[in-house]
Amino acid sequence: AAVSSAPPAQDEGMTWWYRWLCRLSGVLGAVSCAVSGLFNCITVRPLNIAAGVWMIMNAFTLLLCEAPFCCQFIEFANTAAAKADRLRSWQKAVFYCGMAVIPIIISLTLTTLLGNAIAFATGVLYGLSALGKKGDAISYARIQQQKQQVDEEKLTDTLEGEL
Repeated sequence: AAVSSAPPAQDEGMTWWYRWLCRLSGVLGAVSCAVSGLFNCITVRPLNIAAGVWMIMNAFTLLLCEAPFCCQFIEFANTAAAKADRLRSWQKAVFYCGMAVIPIIISLTLTTLLGNAIAFATGVLYGLSALGKKGDAISYARIQQQKQQVDEEKLTDTLEGEL
């Protein structure tokens, strides 16, 4: 089944190694969420259980979006992964960071903090890629030189106006 003819949003200036770093971080975040979610569910406190279940759902969502080959037995995995690939980097950043913060809000424990740290870091990596590439030193030096010249001209104009 053809998904859509919309171009993937991953071609917005991310290098191949950074894209793989984000994917690897997503997979590691999914593993840490799953393991911590299971440990979080071994309790009698209902809020810890709710946070643990949410963390397991986060792990499934991260794996579905970042590594769909791990979910081959699920019929809609390729479709969901294709839709996730069409999201812009800032949209992924907001989604991943938001879903990592919710279990921490539900139950603030060391398990939820450590379990969601890598998933949150995945969102941060996507957010950094949304900021774009860093400029080169030559253009930055030109901009600084132009600002300095403008400041000197303003200073000389004010000094001449006082005399």
